[in-house]
Amino acid sequence: MKTTHALPLALCATLLLAPLSAPAQSGKPGLVLSDRKPGGALPTDWKNLPVAEGKARTEYQLVAEDGRTVLRAQANGSASALMHAGDVDLSRTPVVAWRWKADGAIPGADNRDGAREDAPARLVFFFDGDTSKLSLGERAAMQLARTVAGEELPYATLMYVWSTSAAPGSVIPNPHTGRVQMIVVSGADDAGKWQNLRRNLARDYERVFHEPPGPLKAYGIMTDTDNTHAATRAWYGDIRFLPGTPAKD
Repeated sequence: MKTTHALPLALCATLLLAPLSAPAQSGKPGLVLSDRKPGGALPTDWKNLPVAEGKARTEYQLVAEDGRTVLRAQANGSASALMHAGDVDLSRTPVVAWRWKADGAIPGADNRDGAREDAPARLVFFFDGDTSKLSLGERAAMQLARTVAGEELPYATLMYVWSTSAAPGSVIPNPHTGRVQMIVVSGADDAGKWQNLRRNLARDYERVFHEPPGPLKAYGIMTDTDNTHAATRAWYGDIRFLPGTPAKD
């Protein structure tokens, strides 16, 4: 795939093209799959959105796994994200907890290289913020991407990723822009294993962007292999937002 410096920001904008109206925080924000039937329809307020026009979409399907209903993601040279509007108040529920499992590393993938930036599993969070605080270069890049995609862009994007490009706990800046940051939470030693993960999203945002988070615009999951043209599978369990202290977990 041909890449440009504007591509990651255009990707974020494309994911926001579909209408995602954000209601006030519900009692239990997140993605609850365990009470659904395998083979059933996905929740109606979650949208499978392509990262660019003409891109093949990753297949997301409810399946049974060890007696539980989970979401299976299958990518074959594809890239799309299952997204939800940002109905989360991080001052009340800053902690995100989830389960996932990936078959393993994607051959040839490297999250530090824009031409090979694929991942078997990601949690994706889009944030609003004051763009006047950004550098001239960052604002110019966002304006260019807005011109290409025709949509306002997230102020910042934070991802938790399954990656072998760096050790778990590492932060990988997107190869094209510092407005997209990836925190590695799983790697090669976790292949084929269910993991129960928990992160203080507000704290992580402040650590990588050096300021408190603004409103959460949208969040979701993504399994993608459009750069490497490989095939991969991952499984996602329930995603929940929990109470906690934004400054520390």
